[in-house]
Amino acid sequence: MSPVIPLLLVLGLATIGWLVARARARIFRRARPGGRLDSRPQYHAWFVALCAGLPAGLFALAWSSFSPGLVVMRVLQAPAAAALPAEGILRDAILAEAGALATRHATGAFHPLARTLVPAFEQAIAHYAQVGLAVTLLLGFATGTWAFLRLRPDFRARTQVERMIMAALLVASLAAILTTFGIFASLLAETWRFFRFVPPGDFLFGTHWSPDPMADVGPVAADSYGALPLFWGTFAIGVVIAMLVAIPLGLMSAIHLTQYASPALRRWVKPMLEMLAGVPTVVYGYFAALTVAPAVRRLGEALGLANPSSESALAAGLVMGIMIIPFVSSMADDAIAAVPAEMRDGSLALGATRFETIHRVLIPAALPGIVAGIMLAISRAIGETMIVVMAAGATARLTANPFESMTTVTFQIVAMLTGEGSFDHPATLSAFALGMVLFLVTLALNFVALRVVLRFRQAYD
Repeated sequence: MSPVIPLLLVLGLATIGWLVARARARIFRRARPGGRLDSRPQYHAWFVALCAGLPAGLFALAWSSFSPGLVVMRVLQAPAAAALPAEGILRDAILAEAGALATRHATGAFHPLARTLVPAFEQAIAHYAQVGLAVTLLLGFATGTWAFLRLRPDFRARTQVERMIMAALLVASLAAILTTFGIFASLLAETWRFFRFVPPGDFLFGTHWSPDPMADVGPVAADSYGALPLFWGTFAIGVVIAMLVAIPLGLMSAIHLTQYASPALRRWVKPMLEMLAGVPTVVYGYFAALTVAPAVRRLGEALGLANPSSESALAAGLVMGIMIIPFVSSMADDAIAAVPAEMRDGSLALGATRFETIHRVLIPAALPGIVAGIMLAISRAIGETMIVVMAAGATARLTANPFESMTTVTFQIVAMLTGEGSFDHPATLSAFALGMVLFLVTLALNFVALRVVLRFRQAYD
């Protein structure tokens, strides 16, 4: 069942509850001596509206998630489902085609059994849609009526509304935390399955990466899953080369814009610099493949390298560094601008030059924000895929030559998960192991940034 109609119904119930509750609160105010209530009428209105809308809205969203499974179970009990094959991919494909035909998302089906199941699907969808609408309406009416009957002249509606808002904020924060734990748990489970095929030592420290997703699952060649070249490629492109470009340019641009540039120049340059963060990564990929990569190849030829590759780690790293300059620049700009003016003025009053003030006062005081921006930029760089695909190549190579092609962890994750291999194959499961390593590295970077921020914040508070 689509959640649109139930949510519109919930919105209508909440609106009616809001209007009725406000009218009742105004009657209380007119009837009470002095016309004073414990809470303003609008808080009475919001209390009833939230009580009528939140439970019913949550049920409607949950029902839209669970009802498709109930529909399939009801269809499988229909007489027409007796001709379906046993459990497997074919039966799931037939049911998916029949469901698409019943919901008008498709006009044809490859298997003739799908058309025979369409009436059963339509009946089941209509049945559970009516059940969902009825329960949503009853739940909204019941909770709204309960809230309406609680209204009194001395009812503390404002306190109740604020508690409900606080509870909603708590649920939202817990949802983010639980989502992170869910991601970690799913990665951990699939990584554990992968390590049943390949020992962790061979995966983490092996130097040869050549998995075959289409090979039959049998004795696994553990020496084909050495991910060290992927880790090195990610470090070389996303950390070394990209940061050598992004940190100096981003930090110097932030210093210039905060300490040297005129207000008119800052009004123009800062938005233009931040526009780099809004450019799609595929555009950066085209720029890297069509402009930077040929220039890097010509540079390699000028340096006397034999047959320099048209795809190189240097080309991808340079463009990636340009892409993440706004992350470093913006956060460094905000951190430097937030340093109290008394510290800057005091340094200048003691005879320090502007450069000495920046070097010895402003940068150390703004270091927490600068480090946070750098860590955010590193996390963004090691998670980049499109630039690597278009400029760095797909070869897992353990080399210190930046003019040669390399690949990264993110590129291989995409390559392993977008093929035709089974999710029980070790090549596909290796993508989850790579994702786990990337997750742990990013987590470690966040801890390092937090420690640095806390240390220097205590020193300058």
